[in-house]
Amino acid sequence: MAGDLPAALATAHALGWEGGHHRVEVDIWWPHGDMGRAAVAYAAARDEAEHHGVTGERGNSQAHRAFALAFTDPAVADDELALAEQLLAGVDLRATTLITQIAALARDAGRTDADVDDRAQVLRTEIRAARVTYAELALDLAVAFHHAVRDDRDQVAATIARLRENTRSGDFAYYSHIAAFMADTAPAHPSSTRWVDDEPSTRQRWRALVITRRGHLHRR
Repeated sequence: MAGDLPAALATAHALGWEGGHHRVEVDIWWPHGDMGRAAVAYAAARDEAEHHGVTGERGNSQAHRAFALAFTDPAVADDELALAEQLLAGVDLRATTLITQIAALARDAGRTDADVDDRAQVLRTEIRAARVTYAELALDLAVAFHHAVRDDRDQVAATIARLRENTRSGDFAYYSHIAAFMADTAPAHPSSTRWVDDEPSTRQRWRALVITRRGHLHRR
């Protein structure tokens, strides 16, 4: 949360099952835009939860796996979301259900026929009513992705400003930088985040996700 990702990664290896080692590892890889590695770790967390009979954690891990993969391939995201909905059936996890809805927005990012902005506004209202702060940050990353794909710089700037306002405590401050990476713009303020590799590599991965989505939409 504080942005010392190398230290978090070093700690994750020692946490074990009860400490949620796979979940911590994922929370390191996806902010780097490394969705392939994040998806593998989420699958490991899901399968480990199934092995231990922890139904809620199994569904939660799958929902977050769908969220990560929603930035890569919409078709893959469809399958992952379907599995998440199946695993969450009958489980009362409001925050996790919100994550699946946010994942659906990221899956549809860039489309002009998916009412992404209207759906995001409705979802924001639900998130605030439920007081799930983290979910609103994730929502804004999906919204920033949508507007970056559409090259709507004014909307990206507005989303970055909202992310900065909502992370003034310092926790997850790197989210606003991720949004800037997507749009290939310079962050308004220097980042204190310590990335596992380096900032240029992280920027390149996030920007590549945007470019790839544009190519996908062009082929539709």
